[in-house]
Amino acid sequence: MSIYECFIAFMCIHAAVIWYIGQSNIYTNVPRPGNAVNKGKRRGMDGQYGTFITWIMAQMRQEETGSEHVLEHESGKADMRCRISVIIPNRNGAKTIGLCLDALCRSVHDAFEIIVVDDCSSDASVSIIRGFPCRLIRLEQHLGTAAARNTGARHSRGDLLFFIDADCLVKKDTLLRAEKMAAEWGPESVIGGTYTCLPHDQTFYSVFQSVFIHFFEVKKGADCDYIAGHAMVISRETFRRSRGFAHNFLPLIEDVEFSHRLREMGYRLVMDQELQVRHVFQYRFLRDSLHNGYRKSEYWTMYSLGNKDLLADSGTASHELKCTVLALVAILILMVGDLYAPGVVAKFLLVATVIVITFLNRGLFALFYRTGGPFFALRASLYYMLLYPFAVAAGALTGMLRYMLSSHGIVPGIRREDKI
Repeated sequence: MSIYECFIAFMCIHAAVIWYIGQSNIYTNVPRPGNAVNKGKRRGMDGQYGTFITWIMAQMRQEETGSEHVLEHESGKADMRCRISVIIPNRNGAKTIGLCLDALCRSVHDAFEIIVVDDCSSDASVSIIRGFPCRLIRLEQHLGTAAARNTGARHSRGDLLFFIDADCLVKKDTLLRAEKMAAEWGPESVIGGTYTCLPHDQTFYSVFQSVFIHFFEVKKGADCDYIAGHAMVISRETFRRSRGFAHNFLPLIEDVEFSHRLREMGYRLVMDQELQVRHVFQYRFLRDSLHNGYRKSEYWTMYSLGNKDLLADSGTASHELKCTVLALVAILILMVGDLYAPGVVAKFLLVATVIVITFLNRGLFALFYRTGGPFFALRASLYYMLLYPFAVAAGALTGMLRYMLSSHGIVPGIRREDKI
């Protein structure tokens, strides 16, 4: 039997294992709010977040200009009894912002406001936003997601801030859940939510991405390494003290840097997997999913190298994904090596690699099964093991190269312009 026949045979075994995992009770979606939550212990210069976070905070102390660049500030219905401010950054989100605002307007919460900060959109976003009872703030120039969120926070009235994205849809009771958890954990904690397993658009790649993110964001229960900006609950006073999100930071992961900085300041990061939003991915084709994996891996690698935590088990940048990428590289090496030197050893190592990776990712594969059934689980697990790692590896290599070429040796172009 050649190594290729061996590989195909064990992919069939993998399919059987997926069925078994789906029938078993390996993955249970049960929150653990009372378990070991990171208490926000301060780390020194040599700690996990020392070098990079200390550098960011130094930049913040040096530059506090507070320029808002607001072109137009429109107020919708204002509720002076507002207890929670929902802040949504928008940049050319015409395809999703209407769905987002409609879902919020159906909320059963009785005292909240919606603030949409438009980041100089060139599509029909603004006209859509004006059709809803919300406060619209328009920036005069494109400043990025972090600046939009900070601007919204500055104009908020609620004691609690709830950050979501323009492509996220809340449930009717999401705001009540956010307020309840904030009261339970107190102002010294920042509460995070996650995606529902089934997104708004239920194409294969969208469902894969939603399950993938959900699983790795909640796999440690209440404990988490970061709070994502698609569902973040924080007191307005805590946000003010932290000076908000870093401007001109790497795209896609400004919330990761913010979370690490909050932890460095002594705040708890708490994940509540019952606090969920439904995401609109719009991933219709293979390239959509792979491009997303590539970009996130690129920027995450740059940040992690500067932060000296490249090997950390951090949400979607998990140990399981990193091991899967390395395993795929090993499989390719074994296959190429078997062409020149066929032998039993290569076949044994191939089999062992597939078994180990399947075992490491058994929780994710079980959730694939529970979400979409056996056929989806088989297809998703094979995509996760054999295709998705290529995009992640390519992004990581690009990020390493950009990091090494950066002028600061950390990340080029990072600066802080304003405070809350």
